[in-house]
Amino acid sequence: MKIIADDKIPFLKGIFEPYADVVYLPGNQITKNTLTNADAIIIRSVTLCNASLLNGTPVKFIATATIGDDHIDKVYCKANSIFWASSNGCNASAVEQYVTSALLIIAEKKEINLKHKTIGIIGVGNIGSKVAKVANILGMNVLLNDPLRARKEVHRDFTELDRILKDADIITLHVPLTFEGKDKTFHLANDNFFTKLKKHIVFINTSRGAVVESEALKNAIKKGKILASAIDVWENEPDIDKEFLENVEIATPHIAGYSIEGKANGTAMSVQSVSKFFNLGLDDWFPAHIEKPGEKIITIDCKDKTDREIIFAAVNKTYDILRDDRKFRDKPDKFELLRSNYKFRWEYGAYKFRVLNCREVSLRKLKTMGFDVKK
Repeated sequence: MKIIADDKIPFLKGIFEPYADVVYLPGNQITKNTLTNADAIIIRSVTLCNASLLNGTPVKFIATATIGDDHIDKVYCKANSIFWASSNGCNASAVEQYVTSALLIIAEKKEINLKHKTIGIIGVGNIGSKVAKVANILGMNVLLNDPLRARKEVHRDFTELDRILKDADIITLHVPLTFEGKDKTFHLANDNFFTKLKKHIVFINTSRGAVVESEALKNAIKKGKILASAIDVWENEPDIDKEFLENVEIATPHIAGYSIEGKANGTAMSVQSVSKFFNLGLDDWFPAHIEKPGEKIITIDCKDKTDREIIFAAVNKTYDILRDDRKFRDKPDKFELLRSNYKFRWEYGAYKFRVLNCREVSLRKLKTMGFDVKK
């Protein structure tokens, strides 16, 4: 048995070697020629799995260590009996951390009181649900839009997109990239989308670049319809629109989900899916050791701070989103290099916090978000 694996997938080396011949390659160097004798491939989103890559190869199974699967030609795979599995939900907490950090930074800079502001969450899967939870903790009014779920879960409180465009102060996208059907998301945020906005909004996209029509968002920013934006995913990445980048408040190179825990989850889900398909006995595998940031206790004095200020302080201690923004702006032409060499961050629960002068309600909010916190 032979496996070709992306060499940037962490925790993977040494796991399949007792069962297979494993070759590790950069994702953009996995080509048809490298798959001559391959039974399976383990990839990231940089490897496009379509007829050009797979036709004429013996590949039977594709595991992607990502939540997205738009880089896999599912129609071709089905027609050619090639099975595949994604790592859906693996980095949901990391993306929520990114969105929360971006939102709090923008609120601080633009002097926005988030309490009672309305946030429209488009796409309410693993990530969107976590963002909704934090928005509720921050005292925001939450509007959920997910047409697929709305049709299946009629008892849930979902809302139409037009209402979000009318009422939302903040819009954040958490949808897969799809090109067909009534729920297609390609260029979901287009000229018509931004024209319908009734408020000057904060706009966040951590889903896929092509969900947003770049020119439409760029024009909306120029027209003042967008108060601020945080963009992690870009059309035509890694070749991004530099003018678009210059008009964005927070810009990063597709790393919103890049936490150590999220990567461990993604690798584990890939290993387990390959194991189940080929009956290798690794169905419950998980990395034996995940590095921690150390035992240092972070202290936050809550005296005279609002809940938003306390949460802001705690989130900032776990993730400096502006550092990622600066590094990207310094080298926008190094998109894939910055992404491939990104130093994975830790999520909230990896750190130990001690709070002083903290109200019980504030403490509960931090714990609900996943912080390891004590008085």
